[in-house]
Amino acid sequence: MLTFRVVHGKKVPLDLLLIADASEDSINQYLIGAHCFGAFDESNIVGVCVVNRNLNDCIEIYNISVLPEKQKQGIGTKLLEFVIKKLVDSGEKRIELGTGTFGYQLMFYQRLGFRVENVWRDHFIDNYDEPIFVDGLQLRDMLRLCLVL
Repeated sequence: MLTFRVVHGKKVPLDLLLIADASEDSINQYLIGAHCFGAFDESNIVGVCVVNRNLNDCIEIYNISVLPEKQKQGIGTKLLEFVIKKLVDSGEKRIELGTGTFGYQLMFYQRLGFRVENVWRDHFIDNYDEPIFVDGLQLRDMLRLCLVL
């Protein structure tokens, strides 16, 4: 049975976070003061969502990932729905995030109501040591999405 709960950032396996973010340095930065939510299959963590307050004093999703063997089963959707409800219950009015300009991640967020606000040109070129490829195409720009709660 799948359950969801708050989990301490130090208890989230780094390899799970690296599925969604190739930069260990970036992960270490946004984990400081972050709130982490886990999806658990019995006692095993199979998914995680990391949120933190960004420079605009808004909640931002910095990482959401599900173990590869557990993907395409609705776990990510259920986890994000859980996180959104928790944020609404705590009085938050808006959630922001950044993602690539193509791929399943963009559709994932849009299905849950996120809308594109702007584009950060060359974000993935300027902020990552190694190029990031999705389905053979290099990510360059980041789309900034938001969900008004």
